[in-house]
Amino acid sequence: MPSLLGIDSGLTVTKAVIFDIDGTPLAVARRRVTQFMPKARHVERDMDELWTQTADAIAKAIKLSNRPASDIQAIAATAHGDGIYLLDKTRKPLGRAILSLDSRAGSIVEQWLKSPVADESLKLTGQLPHVSAPSALLAWIKANEPERFVEIGHILSCKDWLRFCLTGVVGTDRTEASTSFTNVTTQDYAPDALTLFGVDEITSALPPASRSDEIVGYVTEAVARRTGLAEGTPVVAGLHDVTASALGAGGYASGVVAVIAGTYSINETLSSKPSVDRRWFCRNAIAPSQWNNMSISPASSANYEWFLDKLCASDIAGAEAAGTSIHTMLGPEIEAAFNRPSSALFHPYLFGSPYGAEATASFFGLGGWHDRADMLRAVLEGIAFNHKIHVDALSAGFSFDQARLAGGVSRNPIVVQMFADVFGMPVTVTETDEAAAWGAALCAGAGIGVYSSPQSDPRDVGKIARTYSPDPGRSADYRIRYQLFRDIAEAMTPLWPRIGNLATQHSQG
Repeated sequence: MPSLLGIDSGLTVTKAVIFDIDGTPLAVARRRVTQFMPKARHVERDMDELWTQTADAIAKAIKLSNRPASDIQAIAATAHGDGIYLLDKTRKPLGRAILSLDSRAGSIVEQWLKSPVADESLKLTGQLPHVSAPSALLAWIKANEPERFVEIGHILSCKDWLRFCLTGVVGTDRTEASTSFTNVTTQDYAPDALTLFGVDEITSALPPASRSDEIVGYVTEAVARRTGLAEGTPVVAGLHDVTASALGAGGYASGVVAVIAGTYSINETLSSKPSVDRRWFCRNAIAPSQWNNMSISPASSANYEWFLDKLCASDIAGAEAAGTSIHTMLGPEIEAAFNRPSSALFHPYLFGSPYGAEATASFFGLGGWHDRADMLRAVLEGIAFNHKIHVDALSAGFSFDQARLAGGVSRNPIVVQMFADVFGMPVTVTETDEAAAWGAALCAGAGIGVYSSPQSDPRDVGKIARTYSPDPGRSADYRIRYQLFRDIAEAMTPLWPRIGNLATQHSQG
């Protein structure tokens, strides 16, 4: 029976998911990938480890599917966007990959934003530079690791590295190509962009860009031996995970805002013409003459995962021993917290924010009577409030009246209802546990002609969707909490740099 393989590599976990061509998941395998934080604001991973873990996940998924690997008709990868994966001139990894949670280039970006570079970047590329953009990271490497900079042979994204490992072919796709260096109008690479950011020496290192559903290579013999895949299986170019998640969740369309509550706060809507604004990125869509308009920050569910990892470790172990999940175990606590008044607020800025790289996470309004559940509620509300900042920004430039929510938190009905109440608009979720991987698989299927286009989802999405309508009373309460959340953030803006200086002062002392 024909099937498709979608690879989804996030910032902590890489996954291989095999789907039947009707969209039914047949098998999923996950492997964790080590994050390295050698110093403040540096977040990295080993590229070879990423491939090893991904290959292991592929082999495991094939085994779990109980089908021959030859059933897999095509493969596509998606992964975290931005950040940077470098190859040297011999096509070997050039140091660790820099992840999109990294903010080492903050000072460079701050200088750009105070100079004509900001407006020139917005006009040319459709977006302001930000700390995890390839432009900023390449400029940082040039300034701080010049010996590494001169050895750069190829500039890749995460999914492009995995595609290279599968096929031996260097390249990217349209969505990923537009993270820094394309002309927003022509949608093609713009050499002037590299000159603008001071990295024009490596123009030749930019990978060729293909459509996300274009076959760009085939599984090599070595990879077939390593993973169990059939040699010669077609591999398409793949796509940025922001777009893959929206596509897989059925929210990749005009008139809808796709909200992806993953590690990043992703908020995206599709348009048929470019619309440029400081509050969002205007990037290439899957198809020519379409644009993805994304308002994002690294401030979403990673905060919830951090809270669990750091403050609930014993509970996680207990849940695993009991054969359940920490999310299930904490469910009643969180539900009770949502049903009682609380003054606790949380700014989810552990890894970044819409307020710049210097913002940090904070609890406000805590009292001795608050417990863990109140703090968890505050974390979840803070995540939704941060998404609302971006959704409100997009609503100023685009027309939409509904949101499509995906990401781990979308599995909790209480949290989905909270998002609807915070947004003040209907929020729809689908029974799509692996939305990004399915978005990649749709591109793979389109590439070999199984589907007419990546947007030709064979599922009856209406039958697997549930819409949550906002409650007027709760929405009114959330407007008050949200405004206070914003007011506190504005008040903290001049203080965040001083807080950041404390770490520097300590290291110097």
